[in-house]
Amino acid sequence: MKRTPLPWLVAALLMQMVAFPQVLPAGIKEKAMLMTIRMPPGFKISTFADNVPGARSLAMGPSGVLFVGTRQLGQVYAVLDQNADGKADRVVTIAARLNQPNGVALHDGDLYVAEVSRILRFRQIESRLENPGAPEVVYAQYPKELSHGWKFIRFGPDGKLYVPVGAPCNVCLSEDPVFATITRLERDGSAFEIYARGVRNTVGFDWHPRTGQLWFTDNGRDWMGDDQPPDELNRVTMPGEHFGFPHCHGGTIADPEFGGTQSCSQFTPPVALLGPHVAALGMRFYTGTMFPEAYREQIFIAEHGSWNRSQKSGYRVSLVRLREEKAVAYEPFAEGWLNGNNAWGRPVDLVQMADGSLLVSDDQNGMIYRITYQAPK
Repeated sequence: MKRTPLPWLVAALLMQMVAFPQVLPAGIKEKAMLMTIRMPPGFKISTFADNVPGARSLAMGPSGVLFVGTRQLGQVYAVLDQNADGKADRVVTIAARLNQPNGVALHDGDLYVAEVSRILRFRQIESRLENPGAPEVVYAQYPKELSHGWKFIRFGPDGKLYVPVGAPCNVCLSEDPVFATITRLERDGSAFEIYARGVRNTVGFDWHPRTGQLWFTDNGRDWMGDDQPPDELNRVTMPGEHFGFPHCHGGTIADPEFGGTQSCSQFTPPVALLGPHVAALGMRFYTGTMFPEAYREQIFIAEHGSWNRSQKSGYRVSLVRLREEKAVAYEPFAEGWLNGNNAWGRPVDLVQMADGSLLVSDDQNGMIYRITYQAPK
């Protein structure tokens, strides 16, 4: 993909500024950081909010209020752009001291929040931001294990809430069938069922805008080397499908411990192989009209970045291009949070605004970026 590179001297100076932020005023530091992000011509990245500590999963309310979950901080925020200038001017803490409330989702005005073992509900949240009250407990029977216990949640086209349960380990075969799955339930917590199996740890999914099928990212296991296995992009074509974990990774790689008795051919293969250890998290089909036609119904993925790879990878927003629902390309879209082996930011999730711009959360910096497009002159 063609990009307009910064002159090498300017790029070097900017990276020095990012590397030594203590010498810069906050506003200048922020601009210097964003100038290092490379995207295709016509795209621009700016700061939507810079005071959202630990910002992770995103959900957009019908009136334009952005809801943001966190992990370690235990907080849930509402972020508002009250004057509609493309930059948030108010952040409200809705809840605090929760147990890794990563996931947030909205349905009929109610905000649902996923803790490690519970789903909470805040009724009619947009009219009660200042005083949301104590949440209702919708469901409280998810496992309490903290390893991969944080959850990304969303409501599907069927009106049901989809909730993943990550594997409680790097790689293992648990006796409890709920681990390494995607589950779903009614919004009142009833009709719990396992929807997909063999899913090590998904922290992002979306539904195809035309077929309504669920697509999801999945993080590959660790400690098989720098270059395998890949992270995955998967598609569910029917309830109950098994995607291979812990027996197979990337569709064809047998696990050294659990792959001996199972053939990889019996499992649903990935739609696309992503980079090894890039930590592919949030993903969205782009359905807006601001970006060029070539980006519509394509998939944007937030890659949080590797934690134990000798040469770091990820730390970017990537793009999976589709043709007739088949992945035909996997390429970087926005990159620059990683400079050599030093990373200054970690993208987590994405959500589309009403005008077609794209918001991206960064939990390392407590920031939310806004990506816009204007045709080059």
